[in-house]
Amino acid sequence: MEKIAWVTDSTAFLDEMLKNHPDVYSIPMVVYFEEEEYLDGVTLSLEEFYNKLENSNIPPKTSQPSVGAFVELYNKLSESYDRIISVHLSSHLSGTVSSSSQAGELVEVPVHTVDSKVISFPLSAMVKKGIEAQEAGKSHVEILDYLHDLSTKCDIYVLIGSLEQLHRSGRMSGVQKLLGSLLQIKPIIRIEEGKLDVAEKVRTQKKALSKIVELLDEADKKANIKELFVLHGTNVEEADSLVARLKEKYPAIPINPFPLSTAIAVHAGVNTIGISWYNE
Repeated sequence: MEKIAWVTDSTAFLDEMLKNHPDVYSIPMVVYFEEEEYLDGVTLSLEEFYNKLENSNIPPKTSQPSVGAFVELYNKLSESYDRIISVHLSSHLSGTVSSSSQAGELVEVPVHTVDSKVISFPLSAMVKKGIEAQEAGKSHVEILDYLHDLSTKCDIYVLIGSLEQLHRSGRMSGVQKLLGSLLQIKPIIRIEEGKLDVAEKVRTQKKALSKIVELLDEADKKANIKELFVLHGTNVEEADSLVARLKEKYPAIPINPFPLSTAIAVHAGVNTIGISWYNE
């Protein structure tokens, strides 16, 4: 049986299963704070990031892992594996997919780069689903077809903690930022086909969360939702109360909160909250 290495990036939250899996590897995003360069999750923890963010006037920036960093990792993995499946955050939000693809052409081992079209724990969930398919005896071709199909079936709705930060990071147009600041509107951002899009504009946080729950109800009527992910920044209490609210409504579905990675919090702000699921 072929030995496959699974690679993702540090925007994916590694739960216990992924953290302890011998064939899963994560490549860190680069975070720039003032004049310093950090590796997300390696030389900068989430707690340290939040502390620095509070005490800094200069907004942090992020960068994808370099082609060289991928080449180094892939060459190392080629010593123990026959093949690499590398699953990364949406190519519309980062150049990580491109770095991995370029690196794949420079190494001997076959590398298959997958654009997840998502971020955060939905990306982790896709890696887990791929591993499950591998354990069920699927070939790498079947696994890749399955992952590409999954990339079209994820819904992510988020309330951005800081429109200011999102605008500064160039991920959102000035018009939408202006609307948000002028009218105190809470835009519900949807990630669709890997891109950020304004799904709804709502006046308050409470109404916005209720609207996301409505969108979930609609999706649940059409699809078989097996699991719900609540994504959050430092607003842990808000996330926990949303999880409790959803558990009452959907007692049969596993629902858990997952922190956003440093690289995502840089762009979205620390009080971001969202709900995500796969329509399978």
